[in-house]
Amino acid sequence: MNSERKIIIAIDGYSSSGKSTMARQLASAIGYRYIDSGAMYRAVTLWAMRHGYMSQGSSPDVDAIVAALPEIKIDFKVEGPRQLTMLDGEIVENEIRSLEVSNCVSPIAAIPQVRHALVRMQQAMGESKGIVMDGRDIGTVVFPDAEMKVFCDASAERRAERRFKELTDKGASVTYEEVLDNVRTRDHIDETRSEGPLRCADDAVRLDNSAMTIDEQNQWLLDLYRSCVAAVK
Repeated sequence: MNSERKIIIAIDGYSSSGKSTMARQLASAIGYRYIDSGAMYRAVTLWAMRHGYMSQGSSPDVDAIVAALPEIKIDFKVEGPRQLTMLDGEIVENEIRSLEVSNCVSPIAAIPQVRHALVRMQQAMGESKGIVMDGRDIGTVVFPDAEMKVFCDASAERRAERRFKELTDKGASVTYEEVLDNVRTRDHIDETRSEGPLRCADDAVRLDNSAMTIDEQNQWLLDLYRSCVAAVK
């Protein structure tokens, strides 16, 4: 498939809707680079928490975070099939997936200057195309002209089940109710923020994967990819 014309694939959707898994697997199947934009916001959140500029139940110190943005270095490192998020040269993949970071990331992601800085980084990553990027505003703000756009959805309860299993499999001590509350809270913040709110792009294909298996989802995406590539030739 590498000989085909390269395109930009934007996969947006709600938290824990499976978009990162599907984006990663699609990128691997077609030989594209995968970018987890959400990991970038989580990395900034982890940095803010480590420096005392953000904590659960409080508002972020916006001025301090914005002032530090030029010095916060975010990158990705590929190790076998895994893509690891790096913050200032340190692998922080596990830390950014914690419930503590999940509870703080939406207020950080709502800061306009944070969004502007990360959007610029994301757009630079897509200059040569051949990427699959997932997030909340990839098809609406980052790459509004992406040749393939998918908006992924599932019920809050189904998404909380997935997230709860993911966390407990890693040994986290959380309850399903805590995770469901986090999912619903993040949905509200993501949908109502003034900068880059979560919404389905007019030209995106909507996918509710609540009842789909991973294999069914992957085949659906691959079929859509093939039709999109054929359309731009």
